[in-house]
Amino acid sequence: MSDYGELVRKHRRLAILRHLEACAEYTSNGSILQSVLNGVGVQSTRDQVITELAWLREQGFVTYEDRAEFIVVTATARGCELARGLATHPDVQRPAPRR
Repeated sequence: MSDYGELVRKHRRLAILRHLEACAEYTSNGSILQSVLNGVGVQSTRDQVITELAWLREQGFVTYEDRAEFIVVTATARGCELARGLATHPDVQRPAPRR
């Protein structure tokens, strides 16, 4: 994968975690996540979102239920720590400091 592609992947993962961290009960669905990503300039297809959710789940940063027509995703405590910048992972973009 190109350096640019890897950079976008890291940003996509962070954007997913940041959105979940800001949601009530740290939970959202795959369709909303795709819209959020596209809205913040990280253009993402449904397949890209699902791929990243699977990776995030493998790492223990999210859990999710695939309900055929939609996916319900919840951030774990570790995923929220990454979203806040309290923890780091080499394959997730570190958030910039907030004002």
